[in-house]
Amino acid sequence: MKKIGVVVNTKRTRAKGILSEFRRISESHGFQLHADNMEMARILDADYLPIDEFSKKIDVAIAMGGDGTMLYVVRHLRASGIPIMGINLGSLGFLTSVGDSEIKKALDAISNQKFKIVQREMLSCQIYENDKVLGQEYALNDIVLGWGTSSHIVTLLLSVDGEPVGSFMCDGIIISTSTGSTGHALSAGGPILHPGIKGIGINVICPHTLGSRPLVVPSSSLITIEIANAAKELILSVDGQDEYHIKKGGKIEIKRSTHPANFLQLRDYSYFSVLSKKLHWRGSSI
Repeated sequence: MKKIGVVVNTKRTRAKGILSEFRRISESHGFQLHADNMEMARILDADYLPIDEFSKKIDVAIAMGGDGTMLYVVRHLRASGIPIMGINLGSLGFLTSVGDSEIKKALDAISNQKFKIVQREMLSCQIYENDKVLGQEYALNDIVLGWGTSSHIVTLLLSVDGEPVGSFMCDGIIISTSTGSTGHALSAGGPILHPGIKGIGINVICPHTLGSRPLVVPSSSLITIEIANAAKELILSVDGQDEYHIKKGGKIEIKRSTHPANFLQLRDYSYFSVLSKKLHWRGSSI
C-alpha cells in the first residue's frame, strides 16, 4: 500500500501543524501521496487528485479531522472497497481510530502491513413520492426522518419485510446501523450495538405513547416508512446531511447496502476503550 489519498479538514486548527510530520514520515516510507485539496497537496508535496478519482489511483485513504471528515470520505469511496483510516485532529471520535500523536505509528503500520481491515455495514435508502423514485442515498451512521422547523407531530406507518409494525404519532424516526448506534440513536434512548452485530436500529423520536421502545431488526430486513399525516414537509437527513423534503404520502425504503465501508485500524484498536473515553462508560465507582 504505497499510494495514499489524504483528505484534511482544514477547519481544524491543528491540521496544518502536523502535516509536516506526516509528510516527513510518508517520504521515509516512500509513499506516493495524493490530496483532494490544492493547498494541502502543496504542503504535503502530494499530487492533487479530486476525491471522486481516488478509486482510480490509491490503495488506502486517510481522513484527517473528525468523524465528519470520515463520513465525507466514506460517502465518496463507498463502492470502491478502498480501506479508510481516520486520524483525529480534535477530541476522540467514534470513527477516527488514530490520534494525532500516533501518526508515526499509523504510517509505520501501513508500510509494514501490520493493521486490520474491518467492514462496517451501510444502509441504502430509496425515497418515493407518489410511487415515483425521487432518489437513493447511502448512510454509514443513520437515516433520520423528522419534522425540522415545525413543532407539529406527524404520523408514520412502519413496516418490516412487509409486515406492519405500527402507526406512530411522533416527532420522527431514526434508522441506524450498528456503527451509528452511538450517535443520534443513542441520544434518543436507543441501545449501543457493537459494530460486529448485523442489525439495524429503529428509534421512534418522542412517540406519543408509553408503550413504544427502540427496536433492533436483522440487517437483512427491508424497512418501509410511510408518512400518513404531516402538517409540513419532513426533512430526510442522511449521516447528518439534510437531503430531501418529503411530503405527506411520501415513503422511504431502507435496507442494507451491498457495499460496506472498509476501515483500516491499528491492531491494538479497542472499541470498548473508545466507548469508555467518549461516553465515560465504565463500571460502578463504589
